[in-house]
Amino acid sequence: MLDPNALKKLKTELTEHYQGFQSQNLVIDMTRGKPCPEQLDLSSGLLTCVDGKNFRTADGDDCRNYGGLDGIPEAKTLFADFLEVEPDEIVIGGNASLTMMHDTILRAMVKGLVDSDVPWVKLSAVKFLCPCPGYDRHFSICQYLGIEMIPVEMQADGPDMDTVEEIVAQDETVKGIWCVPKYSNPTGVTYSDDVVERLARMKTAAQDFRIFYDNAYTVHHLTDTPDRLRNILTACKQAGNPDRVFIFGSTSKVSFAGGGVAMMAGSKKNIEFVKQQLFFQTIGPDKLNQLRHVCFFKDMAGIEAHMKKHAAILKPKFDAVQDILERELAGKNVATWSRPNGGYFISFDTMDGCAQAVIKLAGEAGVKFTPAGATFPYKKDPRDRNIRLAPTFPPIEDIRLAIEVLATCTQLVSIDKLAAKK
Repeated sequence: MLDPNALKKLKTELTEHYQGFQSQNLVIDMTRGKPCPEQLDLSSGLLTCVDGKNFRTADGDDCRNYGGLDGIPEAKTLFADFLEVEPDEIVIGGNASLTMMHDTILRAMVKGLVDSDVPWVKLSAVKFLCPCPGYDRHFSICQYLGIEMIPVEMQADGPDMDTVEEIVAQDETVKGIWCVPKYSNPTGVTYSDDVVERLARMKTAAQDFRIFYDNAYTVHHLTDTPDRLRNILTACKQAGNPDRVFIFGSTSKVSFAGGGVAMMAGSKKNIEFVKQQLFFQTIGPDKLNQLRHVCFFKDMAGIEAHMKKHAAILKPKFDAVQDILERELAGKNVATWSRPNGGYFISFDTMDGCAQAVIKLAGEAGVKFTPAGATFPYKKDPRDRNIRLAPTFPPIEDIRLAIEVLATCTQLVSIDKLAAKK
C-alpha cells in the first residue's frame, strides 16, 4: 500500500464500497458485550424452577424472608466450585459483581481494609494499576471515587509484571490492581502461571494492597480445549500473602444478564471482615434468586453443560469476525487483532492514530463500535489504535456486515494516514 497510484486506485474502490454500505441505511450496535436473546432463552427454566412450594433451602430456611447475609449454603457450595475456593471463603451477593467491586473499594475508602492503618480516603493519594487495554467499568469506578489510575501494558500472558513489580514495591499509595485474568476484556488473554505467581508473591510497599481479580469469564469457553488459569488464592496462600486478593464473579452472562447471581471470594480473614461490614448495608440478598440458580444448574457439571450451549451460539459469531478480518486485512499491515479462546470480546488495533477516525467513519455508515479510548484509563488511548469488538449480541448477518464496514473504514483511514506521511 505504498505506491501512490495503487493507493489512489484502491481508495477509489474502497470509497465506492463504503458508499454502498451507506446506501443500506444500516443500524448495527457493536458497543457492548451483551448476551443475545438466544443465549437468554437458554435460562428460561429459571423462571419456573422455584414456585410457591419449593422456596426453602435444604436446611428449611424460608428464602422469602430476611437473613442469609452471605448467601444460602447451597449457593455458597455451588459458586465456591465456580470460583475454585472453599464455601467459607465466599460471599454470595445480588445480581452484579460490579456492584460488589464498587462497594468493596468504597468501603476501603471510608473504613479501610482489615489490614489498613487508616481509611484510604485519609491518605494523600490512592492509586490503582490498570492493565490496558482493559475493562472500562473498572476504570470508571476509580475515576468516580477519585482514585488515580496508572496504565500498565497488557502483554500476551497478562500485565507487564516487570512494571507492576517495580511500581508496587516503591509506592505505598498504590493500593490495588485491576485484573480480568481469564479471556481478558478485551484482549482475550489468559494470565500465565508465571504472572499469577508473581502477582501473589511480589513485594508491595502498601501492606493493604489488593488484587481486584474479576474472573468474569471463567467458564466462557469457545473451544473444547479451554484455557487453564492458575488458582490465585492458592498462590497467595503459598506465597504468605493470603489476604492479598479479592476474587469476583457472576452468572450475568451465564444465566440472565440482569438477574444473575454475583459473588466475591477471598481469605477467611477478608471474608469475615466483609461480612461484618455487610451487616450495616443489608439484611440479606435475594435468596430466592440464589435458590433458583441452584435448582436450575444443580452443580458445576450443570453449569459446564449449559456453557457449551452458549458456545454453540457464540462461536459462529466469533468465527465470522475472524474470517472477515483475515480475508480483508491480513497481510496489509494496517491492523492486528486478538484470537481469543473464550470470553466476550476481540481486541482490534489499527495503525497508530487511526482508531477514532475509523470509529467515526463506521458510525457514519450506521455501525456503532465502543468509543476509541474506552479501554484505557480516563478514556485516553495514547496510541489511538485500540477498538473493542463485541460480537455477542447482534445477529450473525449484522456482525458480518459490521466487520466488513470496519475493514473498509480501516483501510480508508490507513490510506489517508500513509498519504499524510509523504
